[in-house]
Amino acid sequence: MRLRYFHNACGILALGALLVALPQQHARAQNPDNMMPEEREAKGKQVLNQLITALGGPTYLDIRESDCDGRLAQFGHAGEMTGYTNFKVYWRYPDKNRTDFSKKGVIVNVYNGDQGWTLDRGGVSELGATAVADFQEQAKRDINNLLRVRLKEPGMAIRYGGGDVVDLRTVDWVEITDTEQRDFRLAVDRTTHYLVRSVVTLTDDTSPDRSVETHIYTNYQLMDGVWTPLQITLDRNGRRVNQVFFQSCKYNPGFSEDFFTKAALEKRFSEVGSKKYKSEKKKEKEAEKDN
Repeated sequence: MRLRYFHNACGILALGALLVALPQQHARAQNPDNMMPEEREAKGKQVLNQLITALGGPTYLDIRESDCDGRLAQFGHAGEMTGYTNFKVYWRYPDKNRTDFSKKGVIVNVYNGDQGWTLDRGGVSELGATAVADFQEQAKRDINNLLRVRLKEPGMAIRYGGGDVVDLRTVDWVEITDTEQRDFRLAVDRTTHYLVRSVVTLTDDTSPDRSVETHIYTNYQLMDGVWTPLQITLDRNGRRVNQVFFQSCKYNPGFSEDFFTKAALEKRFSEVGSKKYKSEKKKEKEAEKDN
């Protein structure tokens, strides 16, 4: 997810302090501690409605499928970038996902509810229970799932979290807690009403520590009637994990019924895998003749 002239410094600092103080004063005026619970809930829902409207309103809410492609930058434990990977990611909300890695799609992961499969040079195999459980958890945290689907779930608590300045933008925080005690905090730009950050805090039953996952959204562009962030940065517990750079997104493209199935991967393997094996077998036969 990442001075020049001393005689002008005092004036610059004073102006900067004034500019920062103005939104901070406004934020204090919106202190949620001074609001009744029903006021906080109403204000939180108002900010969420502004966010959804800014992203595209009914057009955004009506999205059931997405088809996006781009590059993924990954980072090591020391914060160094370890490289780029081309990918295509497909969703059928809420719990069907397919990700093709590399331009040729020779490595593919597919998740369909409580099932999962992977394609690599060895063929198609089932993903383990841990991988499927991790996907199901990520799907529940996904911001599009949250805004389009999960807000309608019974027991979702919504409240206004106050004003703030985030990434030099004045924002309103909305706090959401689901029935499994995931705490979501969304920072919504007070001017554009776009999402600036989403923060998910999770409690691990095996540890007193809480895991904090932060997504940072930038470079919004209009795609198929929906304002889409083309750069998304992921930080986990203060450490940068990856950055996604989307090149394009299409919505509701109309995937075939078997697109998120094992059969689709087996068909894909017959297209990209068999060529490799034919080549390898040909080399083996040529080596045998030479011997």
